[in-house]
Amino acid sequence: MSANSNALSPLGPTVSSRYRTILTGANLKGLESTLGFSFKDPSILRLALIHRSFCNENGLDHLECYERLEFLGDAVLELAVSTELFTKFPNSDEGQLTKTRSSLVCGETLAQVARRMNLGSYLFVGKGVETSQGRDQDSVLAAAFEALIAAVYLDQGNEFTRNLILKLLDPELSQIQQAGRPPENPKSLLQEMVQSQGMEPPVYQLVSSDGPDHGPVFTVDVLVNGRVVGTGTGGKKSEAEGDAARAAFDSLSGRV
Repeated sequence: MSANSNALSPLGPTVSSRYRTILTGANLKGLESTLGFSFKDPSILRLALIHRSFCNENGLDHLECYERLEFLGDAVLELAVSTELFTKFPNSDEGQLTKTRSSLVCGETLAQVARRMNLGSYLFVGKGVETSQGRDQDSVLAAAFEALIAAVYLDQGNEFTRNLILKLLDPELSQIQQAGRPPENPKSLLQEMVQSQGMEPPVYQLVSSDGPDHGPVFTVDVLVNGRVVGTGTGGKKSEAEGDAARAAFDSLSGRV
């Protein structure tokens, strides 16, 4: 095999024969069954399931994890969702469409879709992620889902991938279509509430960031008029802020 063909191999030239055997022997038929097809090139699917922690703990190059596919998958998802919303909501303006798309391609929603597929059980992760239940973290699942979409795109092409995305996101798309509008963003809801009552805009403060680099847990307080009105946690700072805003909105509106 030439040096050039090695470089083009989805698993790359740096994977040792030992770990190439482990990855090749993995039983991914259940995932392919969920997706409804078999990959022409199974190595692309395997690459989409390798978390950086697996590379770190097994002496593999960081390019052997799914992060490059994650980058591509994000763009593929945005295009498919944007096209669908543009078609389904002809009376929505740019701001409304952007808000709706953001609610669909956010980490929380993508992690929800990944859980329906049991995607976490197929991931190759390091011992640290395994013991900390990192397989079920929103940030890990959302990233893996984006990588999986990129793998499908490279293996099957754009039209097939677009149809698969719409199928996998159908519960969320149907909910939005029935409501006729996107789900409300908790940070926007909180800001509208406090400003309508003449209070200062919410301020978000990072309280702590715990856990390993590959699986951090952020804790955030949200303050209104200098007083803590909500606290939230999440695998990303933005997720923790949303969780804190939701808690604050419920508290200030008397829901809890």
